[in-house]
Amino acid sequence: METTLIILKPDAVQRGLTGKIISRFEDKGLQVVGMKLMQISQQLAATHYEAHKERPFYPGLVKFMTSSPVVVMAIRGNGAIGIARNMMGATFGSKANPGTIRGDFGVSNSFNLIHGSDSPEAAERELKLFFGAGEVLNWSRAGEVWVYDMSGGKAE
Repeated sequence: METTLIILKPDAVQRGLTGKIISRFEDKGLQVVGMKLMQISQQLAATHYEAHKERPFYPGLVKFMTSSPVVVMAIRGNGAIGIARNMMGATFGSKANPGTIRGDFGVSNSFNLIHGSDSPEAAERELKLFFGAGEVLNWSRAGEVWVYDMSGGKAE
């Protein structure tokens, strides 16, 4: 099982889309194991996006991410990182396919609603930035046996 970081960005929160987006992950069978509404500080945004520091869009990105509250989530499931990224759709809403989060809710090439970790290494780093000890939980869902075929001994 993988755990990935998802951020519902300021535009998703301001537009009242958080419930609809969270439902999509749960409907897919992914498990929410951590979640909070928070205001990202300048320092946290700078650390989170430090790989883009030299890019021309970096100052605007930090300003955007600190402009309004966000919802941060830890999502767990078999192949959760790839599944979440496919559900998110192409980076730019204008190019995202219908049926994806960005394709259904976004048209902007700047405001793209959602962030998801792009690799296991990124997920581990990012989860530590946004969640402290004990804030990502291990818990069993009663319906888990209906999400994954475990007949072979592992989740399929």
